[in-house]
Amino acid sequence: MVESAELSALAARVAELESERELTLRLAQTDSLTGLVNRGAFTAALCDRLDHARVQGGRVGLFVIDLDRFKHLNDTLGHHAGDLLLAEMGQRLREDAQDGELVARLGGDEFALISDVADVAARAARLLQRLSQPLAIYGRSVSPGASIGVAVYPGDAGDASDLQRFADMALYRVKTRGGRRWSAFDAELRAENERRHTLEAELRRAIPAGEIEPWFQPVVDASSGRFVGVEVLARWNHPEQGLLAPAAFVPIAEELGIIGRIDEAVFEAACARAAPWVAAGLIESISCNVSPRDLLDPAFSRKLIGRLARTALPATALTVEITETFLLQDLGLARRHIERLAAKGVRIALDDFGTGYSNVRALMNLPIQTVKLDRSLIEAVGRDARVSKLVSSMLHAARALGVGIVAEGVEEEAQALFLRAAGCDRMQGYLFARPMPAEAMERQLREGLSLTLDRPERRLETPAEILRRRLG
Repeated sequence: MVESAELSALAARVAELESERELTLRLAQTDSLTGLVNRGAFTAALCDRLDHARVQGGRVGLFVIDLDRFKHLNDTLGHHAGDLLLAEMGQRLREDAQDGELVARLGGDEFALISDVADVAARAARLLQRLSQPLAIYGRSVSPGASIGVAVYPGDAGDASDLQRFADMALYRVKTRGGRRWSAFDAELRAENERRHTLEAELRRAIPAGEIEPWFQPVVDASSGRFVGVEVLARWNHPEQGLLAPAAFVPIAEELGIIGRIDEAVFEAACARAAPWVAAGLIESISCNVSPRDLLDPAFSRKLIGRLARTALPATALTVEITETFLLQDLGLARRHIERLAAKGVRIALDDFGTGYSNVRALMNLPIQTVKLDRSLIEAVGRDARVSKLVSSMLHAARALGVGIVAEGVEEEAQALFLRAAGCDRMQGYLFARPMPAEAMERQLREGLSLTLDRPERRLETPAEILRRRLG
């Protein structure tokens, strides 16, 4: 009897442990907010479905779903309202799922559906209709709608990775066209994907080949019109496609995780090229942008100081531009980087100032010497009274804190006149000069210096002199 009781107790404990294990496994595979399977479980299920379809000769459709205007709802009604919306959308997708379909929340406001339905168009239209029905949140009627990208195995892709990537490409196309519709992966997107693959391979080759090089755009003193500095910009001198702007390759480099290598190569080349300009008194400093990903590296500032030491550029002639959003991401890490760089004499500029965060407290508490007014503000000064007042107040606040100001994107004489009258220190933009390669930049700088030293009667005006004449 004793032995039988012990065996029964042991069996009960084994059953209890097995139940706990199943619960733990289920929780590990479930999104806590919506109750749907999470990204990890979804990826495993998709691989299983494709394996089965490969053996049975079937097809699998992947629908990637992204809610429209979700960020706007989060910003206006708060994160709890956003969670209520996500839970409701998850419930609708679960209720709408047909036999054999699997619904998942991939993260944020992105969902996915695996289906072997034959009529992809009808299924996508039904999903759109279901998700666009309004619901009440905090007494407000909300109807965010959705965008859907679709890819089908085996016609579009042969494995789970490509299937997901192609569905994402179709989704991205929908989002760029305004959302609230669906799109399938097609020949146009396939051609784009092939171009992208080619560009990826060429980009990896271009970095060690030195094809990505620094260009320079001058920074102008607002009172004298003299070129006092340059901003470093990357350009890809592609052997077949010619000169490519950052928009053509930086997003891909960020996705591939090689943007840091590009930043390093351009930084060192720019510092080496500009060092003689500083030594000759042609300019006071150069400024370089830093990607947010680099800034999140705890060793970033030490690495930058080490790279700078390999060039002849003095630390006091370097300005590092960081974005306001980085201060939001990790203020503690930002402080350590800024203080470490400032201790070496490197100046810090806050880029894109005025685009939303504009933390004056950061200017008070951190050794930031310069703010760069974003071009989106400069476009409207002199035309929009509200923007003009905002810019004037920002300039006043910066001056009160002893912080220098650079206005970027100055393209019209009226903008320059307004900014100088409002107390802006420095400006840059197409009104003065477009970005140019190092050789052209050096010619402009030396030309400006020689014309300052001796002024012959007959010669062409430099951009700086044109500005001085215009501004009186």
